[in-house]
Amino acid sequence: MIDSITIKAVKSRLGELCKSKRQSYDMSQQDLGDALGLSRYTIQKFESGKNATLDTVLKIANHFGLLQSIFKGVNQVVDEQNDISLY
Repeated sequence: MIDSITIKAVKSRLGELCKSKRQSYDMSQQDLGDALGLSRYTIQKFESGKNATLDTVLKIANHFGLLQSIFKGVNQVVDEQNDISLY
């Protein structure tokens, strides 16, 4: 059920996705941090679900080609809200 989703759960899943994508590209946390202008510590904390700033999420998503998917999801929510406002 969507109402039971927590911020902590989303941060955790984003961290898992980052780690999975990073490993599939055979990158270390340091490699990813260097590529994004972030520290290894920031990547480590993000992957453990403890540091999911919007800027970090978008940098990682862009690096792994996921930014368009996020944008589509946001647009879908906006469109649904606009449809609700019309009624």
